[in-house]
Amino acid sequence: MSTLAKMALGVMGQLRPRPTRGSSTKTIVLPAPDRTGGLPLMQALAKRRSSREFARKELPLPLLSGLLWAAFGINRRGGGRTAPSAIDAQEIDVYVALPKGAYLYDPREHRLRLVADKDLRRITGYQDFVDEAPLDLVYVADHRRMKLVPVDRRESYASVAAGAITQNVYLYCASTGLATVIRAWIDRSAIADALGLSHDEQVLLSQTVGYPTR
Repeated sequence: MSTLAKMALGVMGQLRPRPTRGSSTKTIVLPAPDRTGGLPLMQALAKRRSSREFARKELPLPLLSGLLWAAFGINRRGGGRTAPSAIDAQEIDVYVALPKGAYLYDPREHRLRLVADKDLRRITGYQDFVDEAPLDLVYVADHRRMKLVPVDRRESYASVAAGAITQNVYLYCASTGLATVIRAWIDRSAIADALGLSHDEQVLLSQTVGYPTR
């Protein structure tokens, strides 16, 4: 679907997900992430970039596992994560829009749990490439976990936390030869409705990930 068509549907409140490709699995158990591979940090930083051209090829589970663990997985005893959050609120949830459904990443079990048996990739952004890229990440702030943060500061705190996660994804992609781009031009209401979010949950950003076309 073209960008202009999406914008028009968004204005009318008619931007809708597509049916899934195949049946949706309720739970996707991810293999243990490889914590020893990848490029050295300085080399990954040198390769970090935004890309807007993606092949349709799906990511294999080991690569998806590493991506999500790098994004916001648990990296030490006590539940510490790979990205920081103010007062350790860990308010960001990472949703994964796949052709077979939308899933919530569970870092403690390191698995994906189905939340919508629809293909939500189309509604995760107005850009046309999100429709066919293999996956789109959606970052959602749960304000119920931020009770110690003043209400007028919660969005800014959560945005900083989400930004740290997106950079983790950028570095993982740079290290493994994947392409990615962060996106703030999104229909947050459509995404929230499709994911069944509550009023306490706020859609912040989306990020497309996939193999580069060349």
